[in-house]
Amino acid sequence: MKVMLVVTHLLGTGHLSRTLTLGRAFVGAGHEVMVVSGGMPAPQLDSTGLTLFGLPPLRSDGTNFTRLLGEDGKEADETYRNARTVALVKAVRAFQPDVLITELFPFGRRVLADEFEAALTAARTLPHPPVILSSIRDILAPPSKPSKAERADEIIDAYYDGVLVHADARITPLTVSWPVSERLAGSLHYTGFVAPAAPQPHPDGVGEGEILVSAGGGSVGQPIFRAAIEAVRKMPKRRWRLLVGGRDAKARISELSQLAEGAPVVIEPVRPDFRQMLPHAAASVSMCGYNTAMDLLQSGTPAVMVPFDDGSEVEQSLRGQSLSALSAMEVLPSKDLDATRLSETLERVISDVPRSTQGFGFDGAQRSVEIVQRLWDARR
Repeated sequence: MKVMLVVTHLLGTGHLSRTLTLGRAFVGAGHEVMVVSGGMPAPQLDSTGLTLFGLPPLRSDGTNFTRLLGEDGKEADETYRNARTVALVKAVRAFQPDVLITELFPFGRRVLADEFEAALTAARTLPHPPVILSSIRDILAPPSKPSKAERADEIIDAYYDGVLVHADARITPLTVSWPVSERLAGSLHYTGFVAPAAPQPHPDGVGEGEILVSAGGGSVGQPIFRAAIEAVRKMPKRRWRLLVGGRDAKARISELSQLAEGAPVVIEPVRPDFRQMLPHAAASVSMCGYNTAMDLLQSGTPAVMVPFDDGSEVEQSLRGQSLSALSAMEVLPSKDLDATRLSETLERVISDVPRSTQGFGFDGAQRSVEIVQRLWDARR
């Protein structure tokens, strides 16, 4: 099969990371894969075996997802947005996929509806129209009004052959965060969780006994890093490592290094071997995005989760609440984040009963391939 996955990450890199994991699973099964990315470049992510095609990139203005900025930091105008649509439609027509998968849309990325619908229309008018699927994580941002859920249903009915839900229905059914109508329910295919292979301990022991602090690939995690630096001074016998991502990582590392002067902490850019460091670590401090949650469940590392909850964001809080029922995992709401609360919570998770890494299904990427193959075979 020729498989095209279309994704635009606007704040962090989680959406793109999960899509690349899915794409690599299709490559591993012998399929040709093109990932069309409409977010800012993220060269640190693994795109092995994939054709990665970049649209003129966009990012959100912080947590304002209705105001989109171009690579120059200025608001993307109509000409810029039209160029994205033209490039996306051309990619669909040139690649002529057997399968087209849109990440999050139509359950999110409504601000980009015009370009997604143009691509879907182009796909439906190909000589051999593809199987069209949506790919969504375990928990969505709940619709602010019923009309948004109704519109998603309409788009699914008009264009899609199904929805891949990357979750276990026994743990987080889509109804936790989205009003699933009777007609939508019939389109859902639960795949299990999508994650790379479980991280193997770092061969050089990097991260051994450290408290690892990470906040994804965006800039919204700076309060976590600042609180961590203050907590370092309350836990001086622990070794700390702060991993800073994002386009402005260099400037933020400089700022944090000044705050941390004299403290036992390493501050450096995000590392490709981060997942291998986790099994060695004394604890992790992070947000609670989908990919981060998978890393923590697979590694068993004691964890303090500070869910991203700016604006009306509830996805990470909902996920954190479900995970906090497990041993050695606690949620620290951002409104309560300070050095004292962070150090106290860290001491608790470190001393808690170790958490088993068994019993969770992380083969969602492979199962997605099987589901898609079955749908495509039925089409032929």
